[in-house]
Amino acid sequence: MPYAKLMAAPVRRRVVPVLCMITLMAMLTACSRKDSGGDGAARVNGKKILRSEVEKYYKNQTAGTPEPPQGEQATSLRLSILKELIDNEIMMQRAEKLGLLATEEEVDGKINEVKAPYTQEEFEKRLKEKNLSLEDLKRDMRRNLTVDKVINKEIKSKISISDSDITNYYNQHKAEFNLIEPQYHVAQIVVTTQPGQVRNLKNDKAQSESQAKAKIQQILNRVESGEDFATVAMNYSEDPNTAENGGDMGFMPESALKQTDPGTRDAIARLKPGQISSVVPVAQGPGSRSIWGYRVIKLFTKELAGQRDLNDPRVQQSIREQLLQRREQLLKSAYYEVVRNEAKVENYLAQEVLKNSGQK
Repeated sequence: MPYAKLMAAPVRRRVVPVLCMITLMAMLTACSRKDSGGDGAARVNGKKILRSEVEKYYKNQTAGTPEPPQGEQATSLRLSILKELIDNEIMMQRAEKLGLLATEEEVDGKINEVKAPYTQEEFEKRLKEKNLSLEDLKRDMRRNLTVDKVINKEIKSKISISDSDITNYYNQHKAEFNLIEPQYHVAQIVVTTQPGQVRNLKNDKAQSESQAKAKIQQILNRVESGEDFATVAMNYSEDPNTAENGGDMGFMPESALKQTDPGTRDAIARLKPGQISSVVPVAQGPGSRSIWGYRVIKLFTKELAGQRDLNDPRVQQSIREQLLQRREQLLKSAYYEVVRNEAKVENYLAQEVLKNSGQK
């Protein structure tokens, strides 16, 4: 073989792998660009979250709002929705590893519970109003049931409330159980029309009356769709005194109830234990027509007057539930932080917002 050909042959063998590598890198780059500018809003450990899914929840949460979000407000809501979808996907993947995914039977059973109060026509109408299909509802139910399973196994099952815990709480808060008048145990989610900062898990704050109206309607849509009231309150309530406790206001004496604004008083009076109110506007002050904010209220129980003894099963149950809820909320917040830190998340929508910032 001539010297030139002998030397050229190995070169050709080296060039082919290099060309293949360049082609592969180009393909990977193209795929990455497609995700960041295509149908992918985010990825969680390689699992794609579609932009169409973000839009579906966006339409659901803004359904019935008098003034749909615009501009930066709309973008902020989409980012918030995507963050929740990312958290949900993290929890779903966690559940799969633990073997805790909800079964079809469990999902169908929950759907039947939701449908029970309505005729088929009424049920389909409510789905349409919220821009949901039956498959959408089943997916949400499956996710909610699955996350509940994870929380039950990883958190609730590890919480223990002893008899001494209950006794100590009773002795330190005995006055709470001496009811000189009827009392209402209520929780609230508050949104104000005043701009500023707020402390809740999502650091979410309405900055105007129109934003407050939209936000409180989104909150009502959530809790009416079966989301946990306390969790929604911790995430979104703008009342610094109750948000960290899941909106729990404790027991409100009847005399205090009479001193509240008429809208709140009437709303609580109409509720039965376990029910949630519609949106309640709150005025700036007595006789004022200016709106300070809005609230959604949940009534847990109504207690008659009289001293409650520690041996009363209702007292023990009430204390146990309060202690369980406090510890559960604390551990849940910590748990979510841990699983987020362990996940690989690529948020393409957030990247685009940053990239486009300042551009006209």
